[in-house]
Amino acid sequence: MILDGKKYANEVKLELKNKIDEIKKIYPEKEITLSIVLVGNNEASEIYVRNKIKTCSLVGIKASLIRVDETITEEALKEIIRKLNSDEKVNGIIVQLPLPKHLKEQTIIDEIAEKKDVDGFSTISKGKLLSGAEAFYPATPYGIIRLLKHYNIDMCGKHAVVVGRSNIVGKPMALLLLNENATVTIAHSKTNNLEDYTKEADILVVAVGKAKLITKDMVKENAVIIDVGMNRKDGVLCGDVGFLEVSQIASYITPVPGGVGPLTIVYLLENTIKAFLKQNNK
Repeated sequence: MILDGKKYANEVKLELKNKIDEIKKIYPEKEITLSIVLVGNNEASEIYVRNKIKTCSLVGIKASLIRVDETITEEALKEIIRKLNSDEKVNGIIVQLPLPKHLKEQTIIDEIAEKKDVDGFSTISKGKLLSGAEAFYPATPYGIIRLLKHYNIDMCGKHAVVVGRSNIVGKPMALLLLNENATVTIAHSKTNNLEDYTKEADILVVAVGKAKLITKDMVKENAVIIDVGMNRKDGVLCGDVGFLEVSQIASYITPVPGGVGPLTIVYLLENTIKAFLKQNNK
């Protein structure tokens, strides 16, 4: 069965729009505002930012785009973030990744005030997730958890294998699955005999950025497959999982595109709404 992230994301967009309409009745003089800092002109980043701004407009969030040249210094970029931190009209701040190599990504992200870190990428936010404290969860792994729940897929007691160890997806994904009482194994592109681990997974989440890495013989029958990868092979967009062959034996599988991707934006915006409410003591 296909886990239709696009269809579910559209349902969530409607829920967010209705929620914002209600908030506007309580705070007619205020706008929920997300500031996006875009450094340079990375083609993929341009597409992601454009989609974020479009979705903001659909649900009723004001998106503010701050473009800066790729040669900007670390201190100058930090100063932009500090000004956004102190601007009471700004509820959420994200710095679009990746950044140019001369900028230290974690250092820049850690400049964002905790209450406005709607990406959930700062050291403080990640520490809170690890400790089980309330925090803004990174949108992609949180969206995956919500998608699994939407399809009534029970995670409790299941063996979940996460292939990938990034701070954006792999590590927070493992922690969120642990919060759902799954038994979690983390593997990655350097894991020896990767198939020994993937074959044992009831739930397999793959986020390594290697086209069609996971083949049919690496997957247990009736496993739930979540493909976070987004790659181009022979001019065709594909994930980290060989969809056609693996879908023959999986009980559930996300397609690429139309699976995980659409969820990332809607849960970023849900975090922005939460940030607005917290900043207004609701």
